[in-house]
Amino acid sequence: MKKEWIVIGVVALVVVMGIGWYIGGLNRVVRMDESVSESWAQIDTQLKRRSDLIPNLVNSVKGYAKHEKSLFKHIADARAKLAGAGSVSDKIKAANGLESAISRLLMVVENYPNLKADRSFNKLMDELAGTENRITVARVRYNRAVKAFNTYIREVIGGYFAEKRELKDPKPYFEIEEKAKEVPIVKF
Repeated sequence: MKKEWIVIGVVALVVVMGIGWYIGGLNRVVRMDESVSESWAQIDTQLKRRSDLIPNLVNSVKGYAKHEKSLFKHIADARAKLAGAGSVSDKIKAANGLESAISRLLMVVENYPNLKADRSFNKLMDELAGTENRITVARVRYNRAVKAFNTYIREVIGGYFAEKRELKDPKPYFEIEEKAKEVPIVKF
């Protein structure tokens, strides 16, 4: 009689542990998915902040560089694409386009020493630099969360739980465009 109770207790313990493991696996994939979403929300917030700074920056430059209309139109189009992007992949692509447009604007600024001496322009540039730093930090955190999630769903057990929760699609990394990786040529 005592042996039967021990066997029943062991079986019950194994069943409880198995159920706990199963529920824990399902919950882990959800937590990882939420971590990716939270990390993306931080990037999204900083992209919005950068997008809000750009009109002021453009207006500062317009006073000095009136003939750069095509550049200003390109920046406005890039902002509109970012604002209208729906998916994370589309937002990443639009953010990279806006980053490229801002880089071109900053190259134009080099031709206007009076603009670089303008106090309000410098304040905007400081805010933009701070925002770019925040975006970089948020991008690193997002990519770490994506790496953990994508690795987990590719593992045998993680893939099983991801399938059960319908979270089997890998998340996109926020990578810079290939042309941004090129080293600029500096001539004196």
